[in-house]
Amino acid sequence: MADAHAKPQHDYHLVDPSPWPAVGSVSAFIAAVGGISWMHHLYQAAPLVFGVGVAGILYTFIGWWRDVIREAQYQGFHTRVVQISHRYGMILFIASEVMFFVAWFWAYFNAALFPDAPNEVARLAFTHGVWPPKGIETFDPWHLPLLNTLILLTSGTTVTWAHHALLENDRQGLKWGLILTIALGLTFTCVQAYEYSHAAFHFSGNIYGATFFMATGFHGAHVIIGSIFLTVCLLRALKGHFSPTQHLGFEFAAWYWHFVDVVWLFLFACIYVWGAGPPHAE
Repeated sequence: MADAHAKPQHDYHLVDPSPWPAVGSVSAFIAAVGGISWMHHLYQAAPLVFGVGVAGILYTFIGWWRDVIREAQYQGFHTRVVQISHRYGMILFIASEVMFFVAWFWAYFNAALFPDAPNEVARLAFTHGVWPPKGIETFDPWHLPLLNTLILLTSGTTVTWAHHALLENDRQGLKWGLILTIALGLTFTCVQAYEYSHAAFHFSGNIYGATFFMATGFHGAHVIIGSIFLTVCLLRALKGHFSPTQHLGFEFAAWYWHFVDVVWLFLFACIYVWGAGPPHAE
């Protein structure tokens, strides 16, 4: 009997039936029901239901990634033609992420540029026609935000170092570049958590806090996701995966990390620097 998983004699990958889309969808539904029920205190077991859903989502991640790694690393399904389609897919994914952040920037600038919009009664009552609203103590952009900017820009150089080391088949350079990038990403997250804990405003109750935390908070979530992405790449590198000609997973992680860097530059310039208002504003 022929091996059902033998590499076909063509450049395209016909994916085998997979349980992960169904398992992931059911797990996400369970997590959503549990999370909503927990927030509305509908029943005592809601946190447990939410936890089961999250566990199922994490299990889906691990299982699906494992299958994709096996297809690429051991079964040879990721031919040059397949890699082209994967690159298009990653480009479209990052484009969708760009539009995701455009929405938060749009919300912030809509409030910041038109704080005295007469049709926005609640906004006008809070901002009194000025931005930042009176009574809001904004962050000093040249303190922790600048430090985080330098940390994230440095991480962009280390992931580039890791990429070039891989292209030159320098395995030690690849590993140390990834280790430093992950360490810098975790440092960024810790600094931002410290910054959040000392914020003089809250998420709820005012439009400044809501737009600030939604934009910077979602970016922080992307930094955490990118750190996990790079950690998976580091584990694969330690196992001997990737080669100068076959390293699509690492390449996508590097693309994602550079995207996170660029978004932060816009956040720093627009929300922390421009959005802080004039110095010593009353």
